[in-house]
Amino acid sequence: MAILAYIGWFLTGYVALTVFFYMLSFIIPKAAFVARALASYLAAAISSLFGVYISIFLRLIGHGQIAQWACARSFKWLMLLATGITFDVEDPQGHLDKVRPAVFIGNHQTELDVLMLGCMFPKYCSVTAKASLRRVPFLGWFMALSGTVFLNRSNSQDARQALAGAVEEMRSRRHSVYIFPEGTRSYTKEPTLLPFKKGAFHLAVQAQVPIVPVVVANYSHVLWIKGWMFKSGRIPVKVLDPIPTTGLTAADVDDLTRSTRELMLKELIVLTEKARGRAVENVPQASSEATTARTTGAKIKVAA
Repeated sequence: MAILAYIGWFLTGYVALTVFFYMLSFIIPKAAFVARALASYLAAAISSLFGVYISIFLRLIGHGQIAQWACARSFKWLMLLATGITFDVEDPQGHLDKVRPAVFIGNHQTELDVLMLGCMFPKYCSVTAKASLRRVPFLGWFMALSGTVFLNRSNSQDARQALAGAVEEMRSRRHSVYIFPEGTRSYTKEPTLLPFKKGAFHLAVQAQVPIVPVVVANYSHVLWIKGWMFKSGRIPVKVLDPIPTTGLTAADVDDLTRSTRELMLKELIVLTEKARGRAVENVPQASSEATTARTTGAKIKVAA
């Protein structure tokens, strides 16, 4: 009982502090950064705890594969309520529901991308994460229970084994994977992409499943950590057409990686300009390889 009382007092104080900073933001705008950060951490903790329980429950009834989807949606609604921020997903062809299994990839900007996953994450899909996250209370427990593919970036052998396990999971259970090919957050203020790592593309080729690019508009007008700015808002996300990998081999991965990055960068610039209400100018033209990359086994069609 004493522990529950302490938890109750802590939550009461935490919520009161968050509300205080929200009120203070009417006088000092940068206080909104602290308020939304506090609200985000609380929403993440609640969703992670919910994720632990829902993962156990869904496993018991034979639906463990949708645990991450269920937890993601809970985080979406908690964040909308607590911070006024959400991501609007444009998927006119319904690829999130229809394409399975697949390797979904997306640009990685800040910690807020967790909310983006909450808004667009498809059923029967898992994320990849660095191995150290397994030890984080609540979040690590949920990720382990719900089928996250943990990668040890300091040990390439372990990473290869984890990817091999992901290939088998995708083939046998028609389970998709979501990967950020940049490998780390970019924290950019303008629409750009860091160089892509090739792991996601090797995985797709080994499993012979399509790559589905997901492009998120640059949202530095909503969250800009260096400037202590964190506002409410709606951020557009666009799901691009699947890129087939049938017939491709490891020799084709370099071209596949380069052409996919070019396609996503072009769409990122267009999507960001539209989100900011500006005319689209100076969009980089994809090279001929970005339109159709000829490979030893097939043609990689990456038209939007």
